[in-house]
Amino acid sequence: MNKSRVAIGLKLALACVAAQAICLPAVAQVSDEVLASISTPDQVQTSIGTLKFLDGAPLPETAEMAYDYLDTMRGVDAFLKGMPGASLQGLIKGAHSLGAVESNQVVIFDKLMDSQSLFLTGNTSTVYVLPNLDLKRDGPTVLEAPAGMLGAFNDAWFRYVQDVGPAGPDKGKGGKYLILPPGYEGEVPKGYFVVKPKTYDLWVFMRASVAKGLEAAVKNVKDNLRIYPLAKKDNPPKMEFISGSGKGFNTIHANDYSFYEHLNEVIQKEPLDMLDPETRGLFASIGIEKGKPFAPDARMQKILTDSVAIANAAARSILWYPRIEGTMQGIEVYPGHNSAWMMGWVDKNVFFNGEDGKTMNADARVTFHYPYTAVTPAMAVSVPGVGSDYGIAYLDSNKQPLDGSKTYKLHLPPNPPAKDFWALTMYDNQTRSQLQTSQKFPTVGSQTKGIKQNEDGSYDIYFSPKPPKGYENNWLATVPGKGWFVALRMYGPLEAWIEKTWRPGEIELAE
Repeated sequence: MNKSRVAIGLKLALACVAAQAICLPAVAQVSDEVLASISTPDQVQTSIGTLKFLDGAPLPETAEMAYDYLDTMRGVDAFLKGMPGASLQGLIKGAHSLGAVESNQVVIFDKLMDSQSLFLTGNTSTVYVLPNLDLKRDGPTVLEAPAGMLGAFNDAWFRYVQDVGPAGPDKGKGGKYLILPPGYEGEVPKGYFVVKPKTYDLWVFMRASVAKGLEAAVKNVKDNLRIYPLAKKDNPPKMEFISGSGKGFNTIHANDYSFYEHLNEVIQKEPLDMLDPETRGLFASIGIEKGKPFAPDARMQKILTDSVAIANAAARSILWYPRIEGTMQGIEVYPGHNSAWMMGWVDKNVFFNGEDGKTMNADARVTFHYPYTAVTPAMAVSVPGVGSDYGIAYLDSNKQPLDGSKTYKLHLPPNPPAKDFWALTMYDNQTRSQLQTSQKFPTVGSQTKGIKQNEDGSYDIYFSPKPPKGYENNWLATVPGKGWFVALRMYGPLEAWIEKTWRPGEIELAE
């Protein structure tokens, strides 16, 4: 190419640059609104303080403030998401404190559960039998269940694994269950109902009915329940039944900094795949990671102490004042009636995974695990005349917390729909366990001796520090300065309860 042709090309290029509108497509100018939406001012006022930047670059003090807030939020989320694991570990620690450490050592409430035990919303009417298994220590383990038991296996993350009893493979006739540790690859012998949890720790929740008497129920358990490592099946260790009745011991997870230490114990013991990567990552972000020591520095300890206080307040707020609109609507027992009576399970879904079965309802999970224990679909299915069903009231008719210094009244219409019996049990706001008062068993119901009926067959129940005259047997004692709530249980619920054609009144301030 000669020089003249190069010169001509260069002149043409320069001409095009000079006349962009003709030679090049027009470039639209970005609006000020768009630039403002993607930019960061040098100062931003927020709820955590003034955040300062140098043309978008955070100043060191702003980065420090942001990290403190991020770690606090992660600590809050870790509490709310880690509650199931910490709660189940609390149950196992409680059993260990009574001496039930080996698989053949089982806590039984042979004289029923009273208010001495710190146990989330336990009832006073059935015999609790609570084995805990350690598959990491014992390997494959056999549980021989007695006939007539109701219960379930829950893993270390408080997830449902398998039912025992009428809803389980033994169909209420009893039978041998073989529980295999995670990753077990050995031979599986025949003749067992096989259970395959994802975790080493396993909590077994069982209840024995007292329909034929307390002594008969306890005898059935002690004569027929057997638990032992499969390796010792030819010479199983003798069962040791440890009474939990009348004993003061704790089974409830902590609401202070030690919560994270207990959560770390669960993470260190259990297999990595007990949890999904996202949840493991959340815990790792605050220093809880399998195979590594949990050793937060002074800054992080301070932040986590703040986090657990905020998270505890959040859990209690979700429980006492659920956001009924939207995802929590299914917790109301009587929707549309402005009633304070609530269910334990949102939409009676024990997996908390929403209507589509795939979308986790985090608040629903909190409303169960903060005040209750034992996860099984059988507890969320109401069958006329079978098992039990209940409603819980945390607030009075004005949607205010229940005050132990005041006098309240609850009206129950005639013919409470229970084939067996009905019972109203009172609980402590702080511990979510039975309220400790002058009444060892803080329950009143159809089995209460001398309970008074109105002329039409209805009942009036009173809650106050002192019993109203003439209603001493219709009274649950409260304690000034203590808050409380109640659970109304129908044992053998009938159609009128299930179909909601019979409805209890609200708890009202007495005149």
